[in-house]
Amino acid sequence: MENLIIKSPNNPEELHAYYQLRYDVLRKPWNMPLGSERDILDEESYKLAAFQNKQLIACGRLHMNTSTEAQVRFMATDSNYRSLGVGAKLLNALENIAKELKAKTIILEARAEAKKFYETQGYDTVKKSYVLFGDIQHYLMSKRIG
Repeated sequence: MENLIIKSPNNPEELHAYYQLRYDVLRKPWNMPLGSERDILDEESYKLAAFQNKQLIACGRLHMNTSTEAQVRFMATDSNYRSLGVGAKLLNALENIAKELKAKTIILEARAEAKKFYETQGYDTVKKSYVLFGDIQHYLMSKRIG
């Protein structure tokens, strides 16, 4: 995609758009309350967003679980921009942060609908994990990066 910029949301408007996309894609379709798209690790995490012509179109977050294990969470792409490579570029940028932090492994909990995407990005399925909102099967996935 042309004019795609991946960076940390760095002002109040971008941060609001970041959390709004997380809510709109990952929580609102299941009638979850506003605020459910956040957790206690947000303050210590690395947030990235993909912008197309200054519009935030995808987001994701990385945090360290241990000194060698990173975790990707809250990956979301606006439905108008799926299957265009945006998610792959965003995930790659999050993986680069994990490498800079000396992580050896990245884990994530993929929704069933996103499992194939993560497999194409080199992630292996570890196990079937939990069901979110009584509806969304998740899979623990892992990738060695160091």
